[in-house]
Amino acid sequence: MAGVNEVEVELQPFGWQRTGSQSTAIAPFVVYNYGFADRWEMVLQTAMLTPITGGGQPSIAATGVFLKYVIVPGVLQDKSGISVATEFGPLLPGINADPGVGFSWAGIVSQRWDWGTAHFNVEANLTRDHQAETFLDVILEGPSTWKVRPVLETFYDKVWTQGESRSVLVGAIWQVDHDLSFDAAFRYAIVDGRPVNEIRAGLTFAFKEEGDKTPMKPGVTFGNWGLSR
Repeated sequence: MAGVNEVEVELQPFGWQRTGSQSTAIAPFVVYNYGFADRWEMVLQTAMLTPITGGGQPSIAATGVFLKYVIVPGVLQDKSGISVATEFGPLLPGINADPGVGFSWAGIVSQRWDWGTAHFNVEANLTRDHQAETFLDVILEGPSTWKVRPVLETFYDKVWTQGESRSVLVGAIWQVDHDLSFDAAFRYAIVDGRPVNEIRAGLTFAFKEEGDKTPMKPGVTFGNWGLSR
C-alpha cells in the first residue's frame, strides 16, 4: 500500500488470454495507487483488451475508482500482527464493454511468517448489469527476504443467476529494490465450464510526489494480480 504522498503504479505491459478459440491481448492493465492521507489510498484501475483471434473490437474494461483504508495496521505497515484493510468504490462503465455502473466492497487480511506472506480477500459486488457477485481469494507469497519469491493465488467467483469461475495462478515476483519489482505469472481458470489460459508480465514501481522528502518505506506488492474487477 502506498504511503502518504506516495504514488504506486502496477503496470502490465504484456498479457495474453485464451478462451476457447479466441485469444485476447490484455495490455496495458494499469492500477494507480495514491496515498493521500494516513492509512488512506485512492485506487484507479483500467485495462485495454484487444482481440487477436475470433474477431471483435478493442475495448476498455475493468475500470473503477476505489478508496482503500487500513483498519488495523500490521505486518504490511512495519508493525506486528495481522494487517486488515477494506477497499470500496464504484465499478465504472467501459468502452465497447461493461456499459453499466456497479459497486464493489472488499475486505483484505494479511499475515507474514518466516516462510512467507498470506493475503485473504473477500469481495461483494453489485455488477455493472446489477447482479450480485461474491469473490473469495487467497494469495501466498514466499519469504519477503528473498530477492525472487514465488506466488500462488487461487480464487472462486460467483455471479448469482449467471455463472461462476475457479482460478489458480502461479508466478514469481522479483524485488529489485523497495520501490521497484517485476512479476510474471500463468493462470488457469474454469469460467462457466470453459477453460481459460492466461499469461501475465508486469512491473510495480513507486515514487514520492515532487517536493516531498520523506523517505519511502519498503512495501509488499501483490504484483499484477489480486483484486481485479
